[in-house]
Amino acid sequence: MLMSGQAAQSASSSMSDEDVFGSAYDHRIVKRLIPYVMPYKHLVALAAVAMIVFAVSQVAVPWLIKLAIDTYIEAGDFSGLTWIVALFFGNAILNWASNYVQQFAIARAGQGVLFGLRNAMFAHLQRLSLRFFDRSEVGRLMSRVQGDVFQLQEFLSVAVVTLGDLLALGGIVVALLLMDVKLGLISMSVLPILILVMSVWQPMARRAFVKARRTISILNGALNENISGVRVVQSMNRQERNLREFDEKNRENLDAYVSAARMSTILLFPVDMLTALAVGLVLFFGARMVTDGSLEIGAMVAFVMYIQRFFDPIRSLTMQYTQLQRAMASGARIFELLDQQPDLVDAPDAVELPALKGEIELRNVRFGYLPEEDVLRGVNLHVAAGDTVAIVGPTGAGKTTLVSLMARFYDVAPDSGAIVVDGYDVREATRDSLSRQISMVLQEPFLFSGTVRENIKYNHVDASDERMIEAAEAVGAHDFIVKLEDGYDTHLHERGINLSVGQRQLLSFARAIVPDPRILILDEATANIDSSTELLIQKALQRLLQGRTAVVIAHRLSTIRGADKIVVLHQGKIVEEGTHGELMDRAGLYAHLYQMNYAALDATIPTSGNG
Repeated sequence: MLMSGQAAQSASSSMSDEDVFGSAYDHRIVKRLIPYVMPYKHLVALAAVAMIVFAVSQVAVPWLIKLAIDTYIEAGDFSGLTWIVALFFGNAILNWASNYVQQFAIARAGQGVLFGLRNAMFAHLQRLSLRFFDRSEVGRLMSRVQGDVFQLQEFLSVAVVTLGDLLALGGIVVALLLMDVKLGLISMSVLPILILVMSVWQPMARRAFVKARRTISILNGALNENISGVRVVQSMNRQERNLREFDEKNRENLDAYVSAARMSTILLFPVDMLTALAVGLVLFFGARMVTDGSLEIGAMVAFVMYIQRFFDPIRSLTMQYTQLQRAMASGARIFELLDQQPDLVDAPDAVELPALKGEIELRNVRFGYLPEEDVLRGVNLHVAAGDTVAIVGPTGAGKTTLVSLMARFYDVAPDSGAIVVDGYDVREATRDSLSRQISMVLQEPFLFSGTVRENIKYNHVDASDERMIEAAEAVGAHDFIVKLEDGYDTHLHERGINLSVGQRQLLSFARAIVPDPRILILDEATANIDSSTELLIQKALQRLLQGRTAVVIAHRLSTIRGADKIVVLHQGKIVEEGTHGELMDRAGLYAHLYQMNYAALDATIPTSGNG
């Protein structure tokens, strides 16, 4: 099933672009985040209290210095000064302790939110149907679960730090105005200039950050593509060219991040200059006020210290603004994914299927992955219980789509025919009761990291070891399994790469028959298997398919010729039906396909059955 370029492009743009920055605060995102935060509300409350204490302890330092100078040093009261020193130490301890509690509580709550979001997203992805995954890029889904969840988790800590900076800023302003309103207003007269600077800097910085994020996304995509396709790369000897292309993308990423770093640091200059200007204004006007006695010397010293601290929260808020934008954009993408509704769900009155005999009927089935493009066009097919039916046809005829509908990976629209199993419309049955009685083996044998035992019992962990071994023996896998280092407890690497393709497929067969399904679907299941391995499977299938219904897509003549019925698909329609001999006598499409493809693949595998 390949999507068209237009469809892929549409799917690519169906989710918000990763380069988009949101607003710094989005009430809808925060509201939806609350359920994930609520289990940690006590930690968040503790962090908020600690943050307030931390802000107060920060603001208190210049005021303590003012108190020491004006009250005790000028009066020569060194005994009183001792209490101020003790207060300094006490304030320092309070400052450290509140900061520690704040950081720990936020980190713990943030990790808990991250844990909950990842679980929720993984569970939701498991419920979504194949149609969603057909139109969604795996890389983007991975980015949702990993990158965006992390960005949103950062929101909690950034939000608390931002609130702390705002409190510190407000505390400094209050302290300045309490000491002297006139000098306080003079010292803050530089703020309009700072606002002007920020209005110029913000859009430039945003563009730089967006470009940096875009280039790293492109770079990661190129890296993933070349690692996944390394066999093709080496077989085509493309290493040097790919290296040059990767180097170009890597250099663009380097330049983008250097530019973003430059934009981050360039703000330091105007902030430092404005800090110096504000301090200069305080010294210039404050000195005159000290001279005429309207301001105490300690107050002027405190003014200078507050001015120096005044711009630190502003600088911090500026940098956190971009982080908040990223977090809100990530939140929008996460909840957009969580809002995706599965298009394949059980009906409210869905029935539990009883034990099936295995009769399958397709009634005038039409289906397409895109509304304007049908893949199947009015297919009518009857498969008797216990029969083996082979589906053949040229590439793109709709073979995989046909068996995918039988397994109910997709639903046929109400006005586009019906698929009936033992008299039950599959749309009116629960998916669970259907999937328990249908097993499918795909062309690409996908194994999971874990032991051989875990892979064979994958969805049937309660199956006995005897049943597992019986299934392995039935497909001819037991002999090679017991020769592995730890037998059935041998650990498989990612995708089972430490086994041959044939061995992996044998395990896939064993996994499929462990639940003793009434219907077995083989989608090109022997395409990647050598002749000797297929001989094992053919002998096993003669036993396995007795009493079961089997629908087989295959190019190997040995599999096709042994079928009770062969169905030939072409351009989404059934054009021929019959046994191998009957279809060869007709000299139609099947005979042509056989002459072009199947005869060459017949190899030396003996045939059996009713062909």
